[in-house]
Amino acid sequence: MFAQSVRVQIQPGKLDDAVRIFTESVLPAARQQPGFRDGYFLVDRENNRAMGLALYETKADVEALVNSGFYQENVAKFAAVFAGPPEREVYEVAAQA
Repeated sequence: MFAQSVRVQIQPGKLDDAVRIFTESVLPAARQQPGFRDGYFLVDRENNRAMGLALYETKADVEALVNSGFYQENVAKFAAVFAGPPEREVYEVAAQA
């Protein structure tokens, strides 16, 4: 299994908007992607930071997100709330509880 994490600074006062975008638009779209297992949106309200975390079956499933334009399309949905560019990373899930 592989995880894609996306960390980003959110504009002050826009964190709830970011949560809504993730919940109402990004997560339903992610559920339709091959290999999708689960998704989370973590927030640090004190520092206006957020992290999206999505689990996929294979590394190829994660790479397909960028190659297909899916990742870029969904990042664009946050244009009005992001304070800067997101930082994307991919990890192999080495252990799970």
